[in-house]
Amino acid sequence: METDEEQTSIPFQLQFDKPVSSQIKIAEWNPEKDLLAMVTEDSKILLHRFNWQRLWTISPGRCITALCWRPDGKAIAVGLEDGTISLHDVENGKLLRSIKSHNVAVVCLNWEEDGQPASDSNNTLLIYEDRTSRFFPSAPRVPRMPGVASGDTGFMDESEDSFRELSNTSHQRFNILCSGDKEGSICFSIFGIFPIGKININKTFISSPLRDKEAVRQLVNSSIYKVALSKDLCHLIVMCFGELVEHMIEEKEKVSRNGSLVGLHCLLLDTSIFRKRKNELHQVAQQASNIEDLIEVIRASLSIMCKQWADAMHVFHEKFDTLSPLIADNGLDSSPQEEFLSLLGGARTSPPVHQFLVSTLGEVGLKRVTKAIDNAGKELHLIVREHLQPAAEIIGFRIGELRGLSRWRARYQGIGLDEKLIDSATERAGMLLVQVERLIKVLAVVVYQFQNFFLWLSKCIKLLMSESSDQLPPFNSELVIVFLKFLYDQDPVRQLLEVMEGDHSIEVDSETMLRVEELVQFGGFSDTEYLQRTLAKEFELLEYSFKEAFLVPFTTISKKIHCKDLMPLFPVPAASPKSASTSVNIPASISFYEESQNRLLDYTCFRIPDKSFSDMANCIGITRGFKNDLSTTEMAHTSMEAVLLIVPDGYNCVDVSLYKDTQIVLLLNETVTASDSSGSGHLMILRATDLPFVSVASSSYSHFWNLQKLKESAIDLKMENEKVRSIPHSVIAPLAVSASRGVACVFAARKRALVYILEEDEDEGSDIE
Repeated sequence: METDEEQTSIPFQLQFDKPVSSQIKIAEWNPEKDLLAMVTEDSKILLHRFNWQRLWTISPGRCITALCWRPDGKAIAVGLEDGTISLHDVENGKLLRSIKSHNVAVVCLNWEEDGQPASDSNNTLLIYEDRTSRFFPSAPRVPRMPGVASGDTGFMDESEDSFRELSNTSHQRFNILCSGDKEGSICFSIFGIFPIGKININKTFISSPLRDKEAVRQLVNSSIYKVALSKDLCHLIVMCFGELVEHMIEEKEKVSRNGSLVGLHCLLLDTSIFRKRKNELHQVAQQASNIEDLIEVIRASLSIMCKQWADAMHVFHEKFDTLSPLIADNGLDSSPQEEFLSLLGGARTSPPVHQFLVSTLGEVGLKRVTKAIDNAGKELHLIVREHLQPAAEIIGFRIGELRGLSRWRARYQGIGLDEKLIDSATERAGMLLVQVERLIKVLAVVVYQFQNFFLWLSKCIKLLMSESSDQLPPFNSELVIVFLKFLYDQDPVRQLLEVMEGDHSIEVDSETMLRVEELVQFGGFSDTEYLQRTLAKEFELLEYSFKEAFLVPFTTISKKIHCKDLMPLFPVPAASPKSASTSVNIPASISFYEESQNRLLDYTCFRIPDKSFSDMANCIGITRGFKNDLSTTEMAHTSMEAVLLIVPDGYNCVDVSLYKDTQIVLLLNETVTASDSSGSGHLMILRATDLPFVSVASSSYSHFWNLQKLKESAIDLKMENEKVRSIPHSVIAPLAVSASRGVACVFAARKRALVYILEEDEDEGSDIE
């Protein structure tokens, strides 16, 4: 325990020093709560309170490559090696949503919230009301297979509200989840669940006009390393490994290669479309994301209903399919339906039917089959009433809301909300409701027909066994005939629910088709063939129409995201640019700070590998104002500035993190010999505004590393002059710093976690649970 005198003389108070069960490779503090999410080397996610109480542990079963928090701290986004991004509930770690945004490993995530409330051109505050709750109860959840325990399917339990909270976008500020992968693609999702844009930095070009020629720069074989979206959503700063190639376009469009650089580069992407059209994007994403949730409800409902009905019909056929062999064994060439019709007509019971009813089926077997069909009918009716039908109705309402927006062409055509495609999706939603109503009627008729048939068979068995059947309710003989002709070896319920290969149209009589064509004349729909399709096929068409309609905004916004500037940082010695992203670990951090008049200034901090430059070793680079290089001169910093820091001999930089108020937190290790396993680390804080930044223009030529010219103005770090805390362990990355709580978590090489209070003038520990 440290004494009071020691605490006053040592910059950062040690809150605790705890062991960890496994080495940590990723760690992020919750932006709103005292929670720390950590990813172990074996890809388990641990969530701890500040007092180190573990709340939960989950394992996605795949390699975790990135992690970040939703801005309100209620969900965690997890990037996986296969390109999937999964969202998990902060309360229990349950899977909320899984989105396949990439085809290769997701290497970085950044989730940023709009810093200002939405307003119109007159600065009037806009609050988006989701009108659905006025007319409908709460949206249905994904149904759970009967007999399956909660959590076994990956869906939320009915007693939990996390899934609904994730989908309830009406009370969230507009936010964007950015994700980058190993092949240079960056994806953007509104609320983390609605894809709205994508750009591949390997397919972007930056032109630099010269005297009599034009230089065109392009990145090839690039892999994203880190991304950071500004709080006004207008700019995205990207750090990437790759080869920067410059082509010179001379007169008569003659192209020549001018040079290339392989290393770490910094890009500035213009994402101002998110800011300019956030009001429109907010409303579209709000409706579209809820529609996609409801589509999942319908998909799961159809799948579960299909399986339950198939199981019930399997029980029926398991018993009744044994009648045909009995008829053949007795030398008869009649069908089971003909034998039953003969029995119904009062003829003498044939030996195979007598044997089947009395011995093979019997009262017990009939009761089992009756129960299976009855239970399946009840379960299907329940799913339709509580899940399928409400989901279809709410989809119809929400697509109607989007239809209204699409007709406001001046505002919504610019973001790709196509009126014709939305109209088509609206009609599909209406047709789906018609198909659901048809399923309800068909299901009720079929179940009743089965019940009537089984009741007749029960009476027959009683008579054959010379038992009284007076207590049984009466049956309808005409319906028995209908069942034997049309339902005994056919399954209209399965036909509606199951997706079948090829063209399996439902036969509709000409008179009905004529009436449908007459109804078209009254307007409202143009599709006259919907009665010939099954419910499963109608759902396929609905899903396709939504994908087609939502693809247009995705494509439109993607085209409006472009690269504004590029700066080579330093070379990276590696076999290839892509291998550098996995083999070279570069401590780096990107952040945006507010200056005067709510203007944002970007800071990028990174360690330069010793082998990058022969004459520069053990250096840390800091740049600021990258986005301001092309911005208005009203900013305090009108051009990009940079500074080099030289780490003292005997120390090496393990990790860096930009902290609040333009402060930089450095994690250093003492250099030890191979024979010496001991060592200690150091935690240091610098204020970036106190550093002598030098103005540097972004290079117009790809064969020049900008940081090289800062060598002469490099600053030596003095351990005795800075705020430094010695750590009695050799430390490793990652360094997790919480700006909202003023704490830093450091991980030691010997599987220990140390949490330090960075704020000396406040007692942060007293407020932390």
